[in-house]
Amino acid sequence: MSHVLIDNVRIVRPGERIAAGSLLIDGSRIARLDPSPEECPPDAARLDGGGRLLTPGLIDVHTHGIHRYQYESGPEHLLAAAKVLGAYGTTCVVPTIVPMPGPRLLPQLEQLAKTIPSVADAHIPGLHLEGPFVALTGAACRPIAGDVRLLDEMIAACGGRVTIMSLSPETPGVLPVIERLCERSIVPFITHTRATPEQTQAAIDAGARHATHFYDVYPVPPETEPGARPVGAVEAILADRRVSVDFIADGCHVHPVAIRAAAAAKGYAGIVLVTDSNIGAGLPPGEYDTPWGFRVRVRPGDGARNVRTNELAGSALTMNEGIANLLKWLGKGDAGSPARSGQEDLWQERAGCCFSADQVWAMGTSNAARLIGLNSRGRIEPGADADLVLWDDNLRPALTWVGGRCVYAAA
Repeated sequence: MSHVLIDNVRIVRPGERIAAGSLLIDGSRIARLDPSPEECPPDAARLDGGGRLLTPGLIDVHTHGIHRYQYESGPEHLLAAAKVLGAYGTTCVVPTIVPMPGPRLLPQLEQLAKTIPSVADAHIPGLHLEGPFVALTGAACRPIAGDVRLLDEMIAACGGRVTIMSLSPETPGVLPVIERLCERSIVPFITHTRATPEQTQAAIDAGARHATHFYDVYPVPPETEPGARPVGAVEAILADRRVSVDFIADGCHVHPVAIRAAAAAKGYAGIVLVTDSNIGAGLPPGEYDTPWGFRVRVRPGDGARNVRTNELAGSALTMNEGIANLLKWLGKGDAGSPARSGQEDLWQERAGCCFSADQVWAMGTSNAARLIGLNSRGRIEPGADADLVLWDDNLRPALTWVGGRCVYAAA
C-alpha cells in the first residue's frame, strides 16, 4: 500500500476544532493523526502543506450537474462530471435526477445506476430522486400522487442504488411512500411544498426528517385572517428539532438573514450545504443548453436562470463557493474563515448565532455524511476514508484526494 504523510497543515476536524498537525494516509484510509517519526513508514511520500487548511472532502447531496454535464443526460455525463468535481473540493455527490413518469423512466434509472461503480474520481453512494411525488413543479418536476408500487419499480430499476428521494408532505398517498423509503434505508427529503403544519408534521412523524433547498419552493401561505401571520411548512420544519435543513448558499436563492434564522433554530449540526447546481456551474458567464428543453443563463451573483422566463432553474453554485459564503455569513472569523466586510461584521454582531469555523465546515462535510449514513466520510480521524482537500488561502483547492488517490492538483 502507498503511504503519504501530509505535514505542516491546519487540520479541520468538523464540529470539533482546527489545529496544526500532520496526517498519514495508508492506501485509501487515514492511518494516523500527528504520527511520530517511528510511526511513519520509511517509504512514505512527504507533502509539506505550507500551513494551509486540510479538510474532509465536501459532500453535495443535491446537485443536478456541473460545467456542461447534466447527470440525468446519461452515463457519459455522470463520468465526465465526476472528473471535474475535485477542482471545487467536492469528493462525494448524490446525483439528483428529476424522474419523468413514462416509458423511458425505468431504463434511464437503470442505465445511470449501473454506471455508478465505474466512477473513480468521486464517491457516489447512490442517486437522489427529486420527485415524482411532489406537489409543486419548481423548475422541472411533474407532480403525481404517491404510489408505492411505482416507488418499488424505481428502486428495483436502480438496483437498490437510491440514497435519497425528495417529496412533498401534501402529495396524496405520500405517507406510505415515506414509510417504505425508511424501510429501505432511503432518506426522505421534504421539498416543493405548500403543506399545512399538520401535513408537514404527519410527514415528519412518518420519517421525513430533512428539508432540501429550504425556503425555495416553500411558498408563504395566503393570509386568511387579516393581521394574523399565516403558518405553513417552513414554520413546522423550523419548530421541530428532529428535522435538519439544507440551503443553496449562493446569496440569490436564500437571503443570509433567512439562513441565520434557521441556524438559530437548528444549531450548526442541523444545517447542510448543497448546491442544487445545474449545467453552467463552475463555468464563465453565458448561456447553456439543458436536457429539459430550455437554456439557462449563468452570471456572477445569480443562480442558473431559464433564458426564456428568467425563472431560477437550479444554481450555478459550486461547493467551495458555498462554504466560503457560509463562513462569511455564519462564522466567527476565526481560523478557516475568509475576511468579512464591516457590514457583515455588524450583521454577525446582531445575529448572535455565530459558529466556529470548524462548525461551519461541518455543514459541508460531516453533517451531510451523517444525514445519508456515510460513517467513514466527512471526518478526519484514523480509519476514515482519505477523502481530503488541501486549500489555498482563497478557498480554492490546491490538492484533492478521493480514497487516498489525488484526483485534482492545481497548476
